Amino acid sequence: MSDRADVPDEVLSELRKICAGLPETREEPAWVGTRWRIRARTFVHVFTAHPGQDGAYSRAAELTEPTVIMTFRAQPEELEALVSGEPFFRAAWGHDVVGMKVLGDVDWVEVAELLAESYRKLAPAKLAKLVG
Repeated sequence: MSDRADVPDEVLSELRKICAGLPETREEPAWVGTRWRIRARTFVHVFTAHPGQDGAYSRAAELTEPTVIMTFRAQPEELEALVSGEPFFRAAWGHDVVGMKVLGDVDWVEVAELLAESYRKLAPAKLAKLVG
């Protein structure tokens, strides 16, 4: 991986499958990496962070090598439980943003659940109700 925007195709493929099941979402390039939005709100963002080059994310995630990072929103009651251990951490911004190191043993079923919750948190009520 040569720069912060690089995200492996297999990670993008899994995220595309998950996000395709959520109403009215769209994928777009972010300032780095890729993000998925519901209307004007980003509910998941993925990029590759490098130790020593990405400031707050490198420090927050305690990176020692280039690592794919995903950020998403969480409900307050879930936030503290999530950020209490690997692969999760409190993101460098936002009161409800969770960071996750996307490692080789990622549980994509769990990721799908977390992203559905992030989507529900930001989507208009009528769309949020469509997500089981």
